[in-house]
Amino acid sequence: MHNNVKISHTKFPLILTLNIIFILRMSGIFMALPILPVYAKSLQGSCEYLIGISIGIYGITQIIFQLPFGLISDKIGRKPIVIIGLIISVIGNELIAIAHEIWSLIIGRALQGLSAIGSVLIALLLESIQEKHHMQAMAIVGISFGITFIGSIIAGPFIANKFGFHGLFHIITIITILTILLVHFTIPTTHSCIDKNINLFKIFNDIKLIITHSELLKLNFHIFCLHTVLILNFLIWPKIITNLGYLYNVHYKIYAAVILTSIFISFPCIFLSHIKKHRKKMLIIAVNILFLSELIMFITIHNFWLFLFSMQLFFVSFNLIESILPYLINKTSPTQYKGTSISIYSIGQFLGVGLGGIVGGFLLEIQDIWLVFLFILLLTAINILINTKLQQPY
Repeated sequence: MHNNVKISHTKFPLILTLNIIFILRMSGIFMALPILPVYAKSLQGSCEYLIGISIGIYGITQIIFQLPFGLISDKIGRKPIVIIGLIISVIGNELIAIAHEIWSLIIGRALQGLSAIGSVLIALLLESIQEKHHMQAMAIVGISFGITFIGSIIAGPFIANKFGFHGLFHIITIITILTILLVHFTIPTTHSCIDKNINLFKIFNDIKLIITHSELLKLNFHIFCLHTVLILNFLIWPKIITNLGYLYNVHYKIYAAVILTSIFISFPCIFLSHIKKHRKKMLIIAVNILFLSELIMFITIHNFWLFLFSMQLFFVSFNLIESILPYLINKTSPTQYKGTSISIYSIGQFLGVGLGGIVGGFLLEIQDIWLVFLFILLLTAINILINTKLQQPY
């Protein structure tokens, strides 16, 4: 009985290695997020709309290439596709690092998104262990994702402050090269056992079934909304904080204080929601906090301490929603479609990144920050309405 619960000791090193690869991969992506708007503004030919595109294009190319990379990896194996994706990411990073005008940044970000290997890594992980251990493995990935996001959001501005914008992207390139070496020397090469005659009609029917599943549609809108708001916030926060009298070289201290405090507040809530099985109630509370945080942010952009408080509320709600939604997606999904459900969930995240960047840049171009806030408030209000329609007792 005991052995049925724990992951085999022989598989644990592989799982650990794959999680390190996840961490290295995602840290390079997240470290750039807080500094991109400031970096983009310093480049020739930049405007608010193109700055937004430079952020959002990553999500768009991720969506376009997730499925093709997954299908190709089914045919030739996971490891070659992971390495190819990481090499593309290195090229994108270096193009960004040496950029002097905005279009170089946009092309570099598009290449970063083109390296859409997230679903391939997940498939490699799940194929490496027995099905009964999949939830444990995904839980480890989820924890790694959360820690990496928090650490990278803090580390990115700090590194940029010490080594400059170009230095940050060179460091991200080094991290990506280390990831390639780790994949090459530690991940075994396997040949796909998937039927080469992939039934595309079945794939698209599976996707259609999940997209039209009413409960999953509501949950996927939550993650889409959350990541749209996240990107919109990082588009406007640097400008607001600077207007409040804090130069860019201290922004990382503000992010660090807010994010670390949010962990201490949200972690007990997450723990209790799982122990007491009040996940739906916690999701409702978190979505309401998300709306409240943006409303307070909107009306306190000239008061540093109140604005800081609203940022705190945002990250508390972000942590809660981000931790609860994957469980609800898995719980709601039909058994034979759980993999497809996770893929659609990931697409919702990237769609939020894409829309947040492009729409945010457009709104900043035609007006100022207040129009972005109105869009955020509209989106989060719709999110609250959708919450009232959730039916299942999670």
